[in-house]
Amino acid sequence: MSPKKVHSIAKNLGLSSAALIKLLEEIGIPAKGHMSTLTDEEIKKVKAKISEEKKRVKKEFTRRYAKPQVKEKKKKINKEEIEEKVKSTLAKLEKRETKKHYKREMPQRTEAAPPEKVIEVTDFMTVAELSQTLGKPVSEVIKKCMDLGMMVSLNQRLDLDTISIICDEFKCSVKTVSIEEQFKSTGTAEVVERPPVVTVMGHVDHGKTTLLDAITKLKVAEQEYGQITQKMAAYQVVYHSKTVTFLDTPGHEAFTAMRARGTQVTDIVILVVAADDGVMPQTVEAIDHARAANVPIIVCINKVDLPNAKVNLVKSQLAKANVVIEDFGGKSICVEVSALKGQGIPDLLDAILVKAEELNLNAPLNKLAKGVVLEARLDRGKGNVSTVLVQEGILRKGDPFVCGPHFGRVRELFDEQFRKVQEAGPSTPVLVLGFSGLPQAGEIFLAVDEEHRARELAAQRESMDRSRRLAPKSKLTLLSLQEKIQTGEIKELKVLLKADTSGSVEALDEKLRELTTEEATIRIVHKGVGKISVSDILLAEVTGAICVGFHVGPETSALEIAEREGVEIRTYRLIYEALDDLRAAMLGMLEPKLQEILIGEAEVREVFTIPRVGVIAGCYLKDGKVTRNSIAHLIRDKKEIQIAKVVSLRRFKEDAREVMAGYECGIGLENVSDIQKNDIMHFYKIEEQAASDVK
Repeated sequence: MSPKKVHSIAKNLGLSSAALIKLLEEIGIPAKGHMSTLTDEEIKKVKAKISEEKKRVKKEFTRRYAKPQVKEKKKKINKEEIEEKVKSTLAKLEKRETKKHYKREMPQRTEAAPPEKVIEVTDFMTVAELSQTLGKPVSEVIKKCMDLGMMVSLNQRLDLDTISIICDEFKCSVKTVSIEEQFKSTGTAEVVERPPVVTVMGHVDHGKTTLLDAITKLKVAEQEYGQITQKMAAYQVVYHSKTVTFLDTPGHEAFTAMRARGTQVTDIVILVVAADDGVMPQTVEAIDHARAANVPIIVCINKVDLPNAKVNLVKSQLAKANVVIEDFGGKSICVEVSALKGQGIPDLLDAILVKAEELNLNAPLNKLAKGVVLEARLDRGKGNVSTVLVQEGILRKGDPFVCGPHFGRVRELFDEQFRKVQEAGPSTPVLVLGFSGLPQAGEIFLAVDEEHRARELAAQRESMDRSRRLAPKSKLTLLSLQEKIQTGEIKELKVLLKADTSGSVEALDEKLRELTTEEATIRIVHKGVGKISVSDILLAEVTGAICVGFHVGPETSALEIAEREGVEIRTYRLIYEALDDLRAAMLGMLEPKLQEILIGEAEVREVFTIPRVGVIAGCYLKDGKVTRNSIAHLIRDKKEIQIAKVVSLRRFKEDAREVMAGYECGIGLENVSDIQKNDIMHFYKIEEQAASDVK
């Protein structure tokens, strides 16, 4: 007979895989992990050990809990003692002794204070909604606002702090609930086992989509332009009567964007690494994103059939990236596959089922459906179409729903092969038709019982989103983290580190780890080479980290997102400056400083020498913008030549205050004459941290 795997033997014996591995260690049989195999002789030894343990436990139980049979001794009756007791009782009756009765003091009744009224409120409620919730006339609520110095109208929205103050004036306590909780279904929901949701991640061209093709038998890669995944897709596979849901992502930005919107979709991450290419920068990025999401990783080494495959080298590289597989004494399952030849695919599916069994995944069934949007597009024939992953309940055709500021009714449901379905349960991806607009990826999809409630909820969400966009967003800065460390709110300073070379990254990483103290520690959530990208900003936002750039700045698109989401970017040119700032933040001695922020990039197309003016560079703005009085870094052959101030900026013959990307302009730098064709200019603005922010 062929050898059997540990996880299948454990299932037959009614044990967990971890318990069986521990039992094998006691017997002396080497077993590295769940996917290890055992011979028939070894299985017999295991069964013999189990039966021996059962007998020992039964014997111990019998010995410990058996009741000893003790013969009860009959107590002898003493006649003299009985006669004495009778005489004493008769004597007491003849004397007729009366007992003293003491008056019982009744406790004073205090009237119980009426219970404090608790009302449920949401963020940004209107005055009319608040008065209805309080059960008070609108005029009284407006009067309270006027007493607080606020002139409000009937439909004006109030923030949560103002709502709390007004409720306190009416002797009511506040319980903050989300809008979704007001529409949640009542009653106990039946909890059932649900399929695991698996996300495939890894470096470009390492075979993620080809692996999905081998699993699903769908030719997904052929449908993509250039055979590269451009959008997020979801598929379901049935293996050994168990269903598994797979997500194929175009990059880590989509994975992190969902977490940034508060949705945790993935249960397991499959990290695909090519055996001929090894661990690449995007592989390390995927590891950091999965670790930040606290999701277990299954390593899939692809392309093992190639002659230049180096499997052991890949395993050692993964160990350096803190992903230790079972062969090296770690906990991460590793499977070697060839997606093109279909080799190792059953082992990979077995590993997924084992990990899903350990996670014990379940979801409520008999309730209104709740899910998350994976992808949305505008179809010419079908209208607004969205791929929704149902997480709870059952979504049926005809259900009214709300998704962000959009609402609708389910007109049709399709599976991944565009076949019509009538309903979809937990962990099932479906194409949904009937949206009033296109939602964003990561938006919460919520089914409701009536369509007018969906309209109401969508209108409230739209108003709340508008109010949040207009309200100033608090920025997470190194100064604010310093205050939280001093007050004891946080004890960990999270840093996302980017530099121009790998040597600088390793040197900074090592030095930053040495700054750990008893009061606070430094944790590097991600490190890499190159500019600070959009993916870095999203990861920093989710984890609450500070972006630190050494000899590199942010991309223009990343800078815009950082300003919008409130993520601080700090750039340094000297290593001791970065270390001093972070050390000072941890010790509470950080001082304000001038900060350079990248705003644009230009290429020198022509150089002009003008009498009495000097050298003028004819430039084309490639990215961002340039403003007068900004600081320019002149770069030639990837080396910085000079740093100077922009003193002259012209568009045609007119002076300009700023020039945006895609336009040409003339730029003059202060006291700079050495400018050549094809030079690159990086433009920075100087931002000063306010001294009043320092504690």
